[in-house]
Amino acid sequence: MRNMVLRSEVEAISISSRAMNTLPLMEDFYTIQGEGFYQGCVAYFIRLGGCDVGCTWCDVKESWDAAAHPVVDVETILTRAKSTPAGIAVVTGGEPAMYNLRVLTDKLKSAGLRTHIETSGVYPLSGTWDWVCFSPKKFKRPDASVYELANELKVIIYNKSDFAFAEEHAQRVSKTCKLFLQPEWSREKEMLPLIIEYCKANPQWRISLQVHKYMNIP
Repeated sequence: MRNMVLRSEVEAISISSRAMNTLPLMEDFYTIQGEGFYQGCVAYFIRLGGCDVGCTWCDVKESWDAAAHPVVDVETILTRAKSTPAGIAVVTGGEPAMYNLRVLTDKLKSAGLRTHIETSGVYPLSGTWDWVCFSPKKFKRPDASVYELANELKVIIYNKSDFAFAEEHAQRVSKTCKLFLQPEWSREKEMLPLIIEYCKANPQWRISLQVHKYMNIP
């Protein structure tokens, strides 16, 4: 019986190790960060497949099904990231925090890249991060541990009630966390004037726009 238990533990460790060394990859590419605090900076984007948050207005719904995307070795992702002049690697999704990202961040950092993550915060974070962009959604409650780790709070404004939602989460992040309001792309014409006036009345907030969409780049 003891040998069977030990064998099961070894198998579990082996599966866990493989899971950290491979990830479902929807796409990876060298581009310009289009949103938030690092808007305009060159970066290497690593978009992982898999998400169970279910935002109705999500513009990458094709990322939701992890099984629809190839499982790629972390070393392959690293090699492609290192082939560019990028100093920042942005891990996004989908919801990247679904996975154990320790191996990925260790390798990225060992190669001299800054590690950034864009997450809805519904799972505790793994790995080592230089910048955490926390974008909570109404569709699934964030994990409490993410608030204190957030360097940037980015709230998508789809309707007027989202301003109160933004303030609710702003009360829970650290005082050094940068605060951003971003209009949902399909509602930008309606929401942007409201965001402008809100930021003028509440200057602790900044405006984030998806400038990569204006530039027609990924």
